Amino acid sequence: MNHIGLLTAWSDDKGFGFITPTIGGERVFAHISAYAGRGRPSANREVRYSLTEDSQGRIRAGQFQYTGIGKLGASVAPGFWLALLVAVGVIGGLSSAYEFGYVPVIVPAAYAAMSLLAFIMYALDKAAAVKGRRRVPENRLHLFELLGGWPGALIGQQLFRHKTRKRTFQLGFWLCVLLNVGALGWLLLCPEAALVRDTLGINPLELGWW
Repeated sequence: MNHIGLLTAWSDDKGFGFITPTIGGERVFAHISAYAGRGRPSANREVRYSLTEDSQGRIRAGQFQYTGIGKLGASVAPGFWLALLVAVGVIGGLSSAYEFGYVPVIVPAAYAAMSLLAFIMYALDKAAAVKGRRRVPENRLHLFELLGGWPGALIGQQLFRHKTRKRTFQLGFWLCVLLNVGALGWLLLCPEAALVRDTLGINPLELGWW
């Protein structure tokens, strides 16, 4: 990798972009399969790359990766650690509620299991998008989120840099989060949910409502 350039016009969903050589000249096609760094590449970063030819004799990047300290920030998206903190906080909080006897074990277990499944669905959908294969339907992703898997989905979005820029999808995602949190709050806090709590073996939180 003895060439230096700027990674431009990168489409993470499609898995390719172009490198503009520092010394000038035509842009070089770069596919995700040629990326030799950690995590996922993003646009407007300086890269070091090699050149090769495809089956039709067209010049493309053989391998490429960030240069210098840019390698250090390439492993995860900026929002990954916040997403991880939120997910750990939600599932950890529900686990603590179980330890204190406020909720049965099925509640934190369900959130953890659905989060894992949602994370796997995001990984599969991202891989399918990069390779041009059949995608996971968006309504299926939203179903996992609605059923308690949104913490895992949030991590998947940030780790894979997937679905974060599509506004309609993000609107649906946060609607699922609000509906799920609202349903959980109703179950734990509202007097009208007493019969459901009794059926599930959930003790009312001591907030002075009863």
